[in-house]
Amino acid sequence: MGARDSVLTGSAGEHYVLYRLHRQGILAAQSPSGARDADILVFSSNADVRRIQVKTRTQGADGGWAMRQKHESLVDPGLAYALVDLEPAAPNVYIVPSAVIAAVIKASHSTWLAAPGKGGRVRRDSDVRRLRPAYGWLVDGFPAGWLETYRERWDLLR
Repeated sequence: MGARDSVLTGSAGEHYVLYRLHRQGILAAQSPSGARDADILVFSSNADVRRIQVKTRTQGADGGWAMRQKHESLVDPGLAYALVDLEPAAPNVYIVPSAVIAAVIKASHSTWLAAPGKGGRVRRDSDVRRLRPAYGWLVDGFPAGWLETYRERWDLLR
């Protein structure tokens, strides 16, 4: 997938989340271009504003989303992730608090780093992280199907 395809996929995910929020009567708007840590703003009746960072996927053998090292420490009660999977006929959306995403990424990446790589080589660290719906190895504190708990959890944004 090229850079252009990636931008279009991300935009499709953001618009899909906005559509789903609208269908549920949740007032939301796209963040201004370049807004830090948020793609969508959700407004409540008591003037609170929640932020959503949308991550969208369409392909890949591991069924996961591309993340970065910064997501390991991005913990804020006002921030949630909308993980959009456009691969099935009817897209799946997982609404996950930022603290959960940070913990899963940190635990899974450290587990991956500690395991031997191809040919028994020591793995080298980088900024790249993969957030997977299930891991092929045990991740401390997270069951194999950890992500299913957050499928269609729009209530976490209210």
